Amino acid sequence: MTNMAEDLKAEAPFAGTGLTSAPEDRRRSQRKRSTRERKARTTDVVIYAVLAVLVVALMVPFIWMISSSLKENNQVLTVPIQWIPTAFVWSNYSDIWTRIPMMGYLQNSLYLAVIITCLQVLTGSLAAYGFSKVRFPGRDVLFLAYIGTIAVPWQAYMVPQYIMMQNLGLTNSFNALILLQAFGAFGVFLMRQYYMTIPDELCEAARIDGLSEYGIWARVILPLSKPALASLALLTFVNTWNDYMGPFIYLTSNRLWTVQLGLRSFVGQFDAEYAMIMTGSVISVIPILLIFLVGQRYFIQGIATSGMKG
Repeated sequence: MTNMAEDLKAEAPFAGTGLTSAPEDRRRSQRKRSTRERKARTTDVVIYAVLAVLVVALMVPFIWMISSSLKENNQVLTVPIQWIPTAFVWSNYSDIWTRIPMMGYLQNSLYLAVIITCLQVLTGSLAAYGFSKVRFPGRDVLFLAYIGTIAVPWQAYMVPQYIMMQNLGLTNSFNALILLQAFGAFGVFLMRQYYMTIPDELCEAARIDGLSEYGIWARVILPLSKPALASLALLTFVNTWNDYMGPFIYLTSNRLWTVQLGLRSFVGQFDAEYAMIMTGSVISVIPILLIFLVGQRYFIQGIATSGMKG
């Protein structure tokens, strides 16, 4: 009996410790969880603060451009910068249409951007289908060689390219720009990366059903590639719309100028009308902004998935 009592006394401290350790463990885990949550919230606040600063930094040039478009010409380059004009010159947005043929310049830019975008989407998607879904000897080597042309700067072949267009009699016409920009290695790369996420079994099933390669491309691949097509179309449109050097080299007639060349009309030999240049720049940004807002969802989805391989 004495030994049994001593054994119970010896076990009692451990029993008591077991009863009191469970609440302690719960409190300890709650403290750890709250600490992790505080760290996560702090990290989120820091990230959002950094992103907010970057957004503001990116928006500063656009804010300055809009502000300058509503000023007198001699107020644009004042030091320090006057962000809010003393008097809003709204007449700049009406005067620019009479000072230069702005509507004609916008139409030329729109014509080139739409035609080149449609051709790049067509040729890029066709070539990407061949490089991703059609097996032929040397496919990967040919693709790498074609994509390697992206690393060659345009200035390296600018002069030979112009001589070729001149010999063909295509200078001072839209045809030169359309022909040169209808094909792009970047578009092929972007579309191929997206096509790689589409299972090959779909193409095999379509071939068994009797579809040709063009039929598979048109009826199977294209309907599944809307995000990538929208991304390529948006990038090509913006690049063509903002292009200055191409039209500057190949278009010499004023009636063929794009809006980027047209704004050069406000730059004289000794001075420049900066207010009008900023007004024209604001007007030229509006079409790009509208197109981006319309295709934003597809654009983000296409960029996010074009680097994934299924």
